[in-house]
Amino acid sequence: MKRTLYLIRHAMPNIPIGQRWCVGGRTDLTLGEPGLLQAALLPFAPELEKLDAVFCSSMLRARETALALCPEPRIIPGLEEQDMGAWDGLSFEEIKARFPALYAARETESWLLPEGAESEEAVRIRMEAALDRCLEESAGDIAVVSHKGAIAAVAGGREGLDYTALTALRYENGRLVSVEKLGPPHPALTERVCEALLGAAGCRQELRAHCRAVAALAEELCGALLARGMALDAEAIRAAALLHDIAKGRPEHAALGGVWLRELGYPEIADLIRQHTEPDGTELNAAALVYIADKGVRGDRRIAIDERFEASLAKCRTPEALAAHTRRWNTAKEIQNKINRLCGAELLP
Repeated sequence: MKRTLYLIRHAMPNIPIGQRWCVGGRTDLTLGEPGLLQAALLPFAPELEKLDAVFCSSMLRARETALALCPEPRIIPGLEEQDMGAWDGLSFEEIKARFPALYAARETESWLLPEGAESEEAVRIRMEAALDRCLEESAGDIAVVSHKGAIAAVAGGREGLDYTALTALRYENGRLVSVEKLGPPHPALTERVCEALLGAAGCRQELRAHCRAVAALAEELCGALLARGMALDAEAIRAAALLHDIAKGRPEHAALGGVWLRELGYPEIADLIRQHTEPDGTELNAAALVYIADKGVRGDRRIAIDERFEASLAKCRTPEALAAHTRRWNTAKEIQNKINRLCGAELLP
């Protein structure tokens, strides 16, 4: 009988984006916000559509990742991350400062370990036993959420093991016959996928309704401009409009939303989201459409551009805020006029 066991590295734990930490077997972290978004994409991986069971380690970051695939994943002892001893739970900057000699030596001799660390051979032995148990307690294809070092011990090296990366172990008649590293899921940003991401970010229904209304207006404007010969990516515009407020409520939400989508592997969408509060210029392009569509909607109701800016004028309590508001209003008017002139109709009142 042929079976596939999909090893999945957990999503990003709650560590600062861009920093490297030694999060091993004695450091139990929950997922951060980017990690919750990464986990939300897992159900859209075609390989994971039909699973007999989902297993995971006992560590929080693995359990929370597995919940995206199954409401009650089975916890199996032995799937935990490699214990990194004295380095466990430290940033790589701290490790370099406190253990400079060993840090430098491991660049070429990775088998050297910090004091109290678990050997890779010990990890391999317990992982193989845990995976055998997962196979014994299931029938068809299964998913197992584990950790980078633990997966590398049985899959051969850490390359290609980004957060939520899939590694397929193919079994035939109970024997492992091949290993294939598939990488993280990267589904098209359909409405279903966008809704899943908004839910993972904790966006309330009112905000999601606003995002849908902005996407509908952006789609209408895009269609009108496409009919007049403009080259625009309608799918990217709709996805960015649906996700433009994914980080709403956090400081600098446009920039943060862009960072999140870039971390997920969608740089074009990330750039459009980054610009939705103020585009880089007044050129009539995808960023301008997402920006002006957002300014043409309050809540889930369409309003005139001037009405939207007049309503927010009272919030400007400093000269700097007033100057920024005026600049954005002028940008919106210029984009509005360009669309209406090109289309020969007042598409945007």
